[in-house]
Formats: sequence, structure tokens, C-alpha cells
Amino acid sequence: MNRRMLSTAVATILALSALMLQGCSPEIGTEEWCQQLEDKPKADWSANNAADYAKHCILK
Repeated sequence: MNRRMLSTAVATILALSALMLQGCSPEIGTEEWCQQLEDKPKADWSANNAADYAKHCILK
């Protein structure tokens, strides 16, 4: 296998892996997502997480 084919194969595997991992995350605003965020330390929340949590989990 030449170098170009190998790099293409690695890039494809990485892209598919990223898509598979993204598919495992619950959709923002669902009950599961709210619970998952509640279990996560607040120091690890991003500003977007905090805003989405307020919008979808507190003010619904």
C-alpha cells in the first residue's frame, strides 16, 4: 500500500470514528441531555452549555 492510500484510509477511519462518537451524544434539550449535564461538574461546562441548560432544562 503506498503512502497516499494509507493516509486516505487513516483519514477516512478518523472521520467515521468522529461521526460515530457524535451520534452517541443525546440531543440538546432532551431529558437525557439535561441529566448528563447535571452530572458533569459545573467547572467543565462551557458558556454554551450553561445557556442551553437554562433554556431547555430550567425554563421549559
